[in-house]
Amino acid sequence: MPLSRRKLLLGGAAVAIAIPVGRQAWWSSKNFVREGFNPDLPKAPTGERAWMNWSGVEKATPKILAAPTSTEEVVALVKNSPTPIRPAGSGHSFTALCPSEGTIVDIGALSGIISHDPTTNIATLGAGTKLQQAARLLHEQGLAFANLPDIDVQTLAGGFSTATHGTGRNLTAIHDYVRGFELISPSGEIVQASAEQNADLFQAGKVSLGALGIITRYDLQVEPAFDLRRRVKLVKTVDILDQYMGLSEKHRNFEAVFFPHTGHGATFTHDKYEGPLSGEQPSEDDNFLQDLKQLRDIFGWSCWLRRKVFAGSVDPEAGEETTDAGWKLLATSRPSKFNEMEYHIPLENGLATLRQVIAKMESRSDAFYPIEARITAPDEAWLSPFNDGHRLSIAIHADSSENYKYFFTEFEPIFRAAGGRPHWGKLHSLGAKELSMLYPKFAAFNQLRKELDPTGKFVNPYLSKIWGEA
Repeated sequence: MPLSRRKLLLGGAAVAIAIPVGRQAWWSSKNFVREGFNPDLPKAPTGERAWMNWSGVEKATPKILAAPTSTEEVVALVKNSPTPIRPAGSGHSFTALCPSEGTIVDIGALSGIISHDPTTNIATLGAGTKLQQAARLLHEQGLAFANLPDIDVQTLAGGFSTATHGTGRNLTAIHDYVRGFELISPSGEIVQASAEQNADLFQAGKVSLGALGIITRYDLQVEPAFDLRRRVKLVKTVDILDQYMGLSEKHRNFEAVFFPHTGHGATFTHDKYEGPLSGEQPSEDDNFLQDLKQLRDIFGWSCWLRRKVFAGSVDPEAGEETTDAGWKLLATSRPSKFNEMEYHIPLENGLATLRQVIAKMESRSDAFYPIEARITAPDEAWLSPFNDGHRLSIAIHADSSENYKYFFTEFEPIFRAAGGRPHWGKLHSLGAKELSMLYPKFAAFNQLRKELDPTGKFVNPYLSKIWGEA
């Protein structure tokens, strides 16, 4: 969800205009910090370890927080460690997929490129490789992933297992690059899976939620490295909505973000490019986000005034054009922490749903975080949200310190009514009953999982709800 790599506002000071007398009370009296917010690690009892996810919303004190350095160590951990056993990746899921009071496994040491076959362009990488590291290492060998999500700190295993995606009408989610993997099953067996070997496990394991065992390496389809031209434009919200489908068809990668209570958003396009490179500009995303937050904090009592101040504080011609290696432009790190809900909407319902979401968000005076909209092409993985056709993904966010409970009461009903499927790593309330209606292969996945893990060694309380065992 890049806001801009350069400032769209003329500067943070631009919004600090005269505040009407008596209105400072609204600003100074508001406490946006949600009840129970604590950014610190939990205090672990003696003999246990502390863990929390990236946003701080999920925490645990496992008996073992393991960091194996070899497949053999993973096998030993799976055979001998206290249950439940959960792989954690980078902890970038907002759902409770990772927490365990038994064992949490970090496979970050199983990283890097293991091999590359130039005749097939299949590269084998450690499953603990982070996306940014993988993209950089591939680039050094003249290779690239076809697409990347907008955040690059996830491990390959974490990104694939939760169906993490980028944007592009003709580009699939990143798990669709998987051509094979090595899995340490709940019994401790080393299993190889591909379209030719253990084919059902292969289709299930591409998006596995970490429920089938611990994946230690992947065989991935890559392609020759490429450069991109990125264009960022500040556009009125109504114009983005009118142009959205046309832009998504015209450009290799297209996404839009919408800034609540401003009447504006931004469009981001990426297209293949050949020629001299300008190089990526330093990111100022956080500066712009803080400008939006300041606008909320000072003028939140008047939606009309927020729009007026924003319109007077931006350059209507604001934008950016950058050329660089594709991997440098498609994904970023995100310093500001947040919590997020994202649903993938059937494309035919996408724009109507997006309009509803924007209107609902603008009914809340506390909203300031941008809304993000992206399109992803279909694939065949059993639990892929995109396995029945193109979908428009709509993401809403809240600062990690602020209330997000309204996601469930005000926005999730909109997403569900439109036929949406939730992002596996982002906030949602669905369980087995609802998910089995959304995924034709849900029962088959669950049956395969039970065959691999009959005692529930990899099932934490959250997954008990997902599998209908709570």
